[in-house]
Amino acid sequence: MPLTFRKSFQILPGVRLNINKRSWSITTGGKNGPRHTHSSTGRRTTSMDLPGPFGWRKTRKGGGH
Repeated sequence: MPLTFRKSFQILPGVRLNINKRSWSITTGGKNGPRHTHSSTGRRTTSMDLPGPFGWRKTRKGGGH
């Protein structure tokens, strides 16, 4: 099983800096409501936890609109 590197830091309330081996990203939002993630690779993701074991996610790759 390969080893992975991932670290997440809270830099402000509701703002996290996520770092892994190949890129970094900024996540805004909290547990209640949508979260928006912008990656250094251009990927943008919006996600939200829904009641129960459900969740919703939409990803745009390459910074496209």
